[in-house]
Amino acid sequence: MPAVRTRFGLTGNQLKLLAMLTMTIDHIGAVLLPQYRLLRIIGRLAMPIYAYMIAEGCHYTHDRKAYFLRLFVLALLCQVVYALVDRSLYQCILVTFSLSVALICVVEKARTPGSVSAAVVLLAGIYFVCEKLPLFLPGFHVDYGIWGVLLPVIVYFGGRDLVAFSLGTLLLCLSLGGLQWWAMLTVPLMALYNGQRGKHKLGWVFYLYYPLHLVVIYAVSYIL
Repeated sequence: MPAVRTRFGLTGNQLKLLAMLTMTIDHIGAVLLPQYRLLRIIGRLAMPIYAYMIAEGCHYTHDRKAYFLRLFVLALLCQVVYALVDRSLYQCILVTFSLSVALICVVEKARTPGSVSAAVVLLAGIYFVCEKLPLFLPGFHVDYGIWGVLLPVIVYFGGRDLVAFSLGTLLLCLSLGGLQWWAMLTVPLMALYNGQRGKHKLGWVFYLYYPLHLVVIYAVSYIL
């Protein structure tokens, strides 16, 4: 899919903007209007689109360590917001994607002799944190769980192909069930991706929007 670059279809920026919109609708539904189930359904589109773009970012970035650090630092800042506002151990999607990027980097390196053990150890550690630690630490939860972490990894090592994306999204839906099945609607959306980034560099817009929109939504919830 990414190898086909045309002027037609949706650019990466357009898909990210769509993910931003559906994510915002989802969080409004979760925090402000939980009685409207449709808002959460619409929100199921956001995560798989972002996951694909994380795989794209890992492919095109010139410095994967810096890419990881940007995500990780921003994740820490967001966790401070969650800790202060909700007094929660919930680990946001940026934590999920930070783990994804770390795993991609280590597995990529594991292609060289003698580095396989590091990838196995990291994968086992991520599995423990996502699936086992919540059993011992009440309130602790990594957003979208182990298959959320693995979705960008599957897409990346699947050549950022629509088949790999579809399989990874299906596995995510199978693991979570319920409303998450609506995420399969992202498959035809990603089929429209034209492989182009878009005219403008909007990287920091997407990075900063996540914590800022959370602050606004939680502020409104306190006012109401």
